[in-house]
Amino acid sequence: MNIGVIGGGSWGTTIAHLLSRRFNVWLWARNDQIITNINQQHQNPRYLPGAELSPKLQASGDLAQVASTADLLVIAIPAQNFRQVLSAAQSYLQSDIPVVSLSKGLELDTGARMTEIIGELCPNQIPALLTGPNLAQEIMAGFAAAGVIACNDQATGQQLQEIFHSPLFRAYTNDDVIGCELGGVLKNIVAIAAGMSDGLGAGDNTRSAIITRGLAEMTRLGVAMGARKETFAGLAGLGDLIATCTSAKSRNHTVGFRLGQGFSIQDIIDDMFMVAEGVKSASAVMALAKQYQIEMPIAAEVTLLVNGQKDIQQSFKALLRAGVGREDEPF
Repeated sequence: MNIGVIGGGSWGTTIAHLLSRRFNVWLWARNDQIITNINQQHQNPRYLPGAELSPKLQASGDLAQVASTADLLVIAIPAQNFRQVLSAAQSYLQSDIPVVSLSKGLELDTGARMTEIIGELCPNQIPALLTGPNLAQEIMAGFAAAGVIACNDQATGQQLQEIFHSPLFRAYTNDDVIGCELGGVLKNIVAIAAGMSDGLGAGDNTRSAIITRGLAEMTRLGVAMGARKETFAGLAGLGDLIATCTSAKSRNHTVGFRLGQGFSIQDIIDDMFMVAEGVKSASAVMALAKQYQIEMPIAAEVTLLVNGQKDIQQSFKALLRAGVGREDEPF
């Protein structure tokens, strides 16, 4: 099997590395230095410093070559660039192959999920996604992890499970594509709030409350959009939320932490060369909350903060003053 992986960042490189142990994998990247480092040194020091990549992994800057030979295409592109890159690749794809998104964001202009963009641009392909609590550095270090393959087509989902599953990376299946995809998007925004709390030194109790009530917000919106509430109690929801809200390796938690320390959102973004999807997707999430008439006080405060409409002290005080009700209210 030939697998094409589009995107030479930390997660795209990690997945390409894992898959190349069993399959013929070509990784497409824009950056010539990344391509050279992968092909000659078997490393990607920009995104995965110190990690050794499989010598079988091959990198290329030729999108047509990578896309046209793929029996399976995996896309690890930030959400705001996803449509552009897939548009450039789609005419080269073979018919009826799975196209798997690794991206955890919403398109800002349209509010579209990445599998929706795949379905729109590639009607002859099978959209799917891989999500879950997957910190690339830990997986490259050999630590065990688990993820979820979400696909509406059961047979394709099982096929993808066999491809991605390995002794140290357990792949589960789920046909709730909406829930799995929204879990990966919404947890990033809650992680910014948790990081903000940690940066302010608010303590473990506060972080726990943010995670728990953030999960309630995620579930409310997801159910309103057609997801199953049980999905948010699994790897794509709670599992990913815990990892992203508590790890210093999480980009979104880092953004919140530095906001809590008093840095401006622009300074934080300028210092980061990797994308924190929660910053980009926050406004799109709030547009969906408005459309479905869902209250999301944590997401609302994070959106105001990352858009520069409030400062950190105002946002944190607003979170503490948010209205309360029955914890067991129906979703």
